[in-house]
Amino acid sequence: MITAGIDLSANPRKTGVATIEWSDDDARVTALAVGEHDDAALCDVVRAAATTGIDCPIGWPDAFVDYVVAHRDGGHDLVVPETRRPLTYRATDLHVWQRTGVRPLAVSAERIGAAAMRCAAILAMLTRSGTVVDRAGSGPVIEVYPAAALKIWGLPHRGYKGRDPQSSRARADLVDHLAIAFPWLDLDTFAPLCRDTDDALDAVLCAVIAGRARQGRCEPVPADLRDLASREGWIVLPRAGHD
Repeated sequence: MITAGIDLSANPRKTGVATIEWSDDDARVTALAVGEHDDAALCDVVRAAATTGIDCPIGWPDAFVDYVVAHRDGGHDLVVPETRRPLTYRATDLHVWQRTGVRPLAVSAERIGAAAMRCAAILAMLTRSGTVVDRAGSGPVIEVYPAAALKIWGLPHRGYKGRDPQSSRARADLVDHLAIAFPWLDLDTFAPLCRDTDDALDAVLCAVIAGRARQGRCEPVPADLRDLASREGWIVLPRAGHD
């Protein structure tokens, strides 16, 4: 089984891509690169994998979309909402926040929205070529969130992004923690790149979560949120445990 992970950025030079080959007892990172994939190449990665985990919102809150459409159409009935939370956070964002204590970035109010726009175009390219994407996570593409997964696994999940000395040390420590927690994951060849840049490390984590999803080791979408998730997207969370 092959899974892939994409740490998607609005800037292709900051986009990390990993591929993992799974067997019965272990998993081996077979490819890892940062800044080498344009949109068409990312589509090729998705098509070649059984499941691809993408670290990027793959939808916007329904309430936000409705609000913008109403504004475009004149906005005569718009009022200031009592709280902006429904406009800024999707159902999955609130679920992850409540489930893990880690709050995802708000796709309609923060810079992550630029990456989401690129993601939407990539998903459209896949759809046009016949690869059906289910935003709720039952298809070949799933939305993932490495920080929340790390928290569930009981591993360090903050402070490892960036190139300052403190972040670099935290990232190196996290790579060491992964080697202990996941002895079945062969990262040796690419460990230096993961220590060098969080874009590479997050791409590997995305591919790991995709593999867990294929193995049935991730949490399902709550039944009452399935319809909403099919439009807004859904962050697939792994179950606790390292085996």
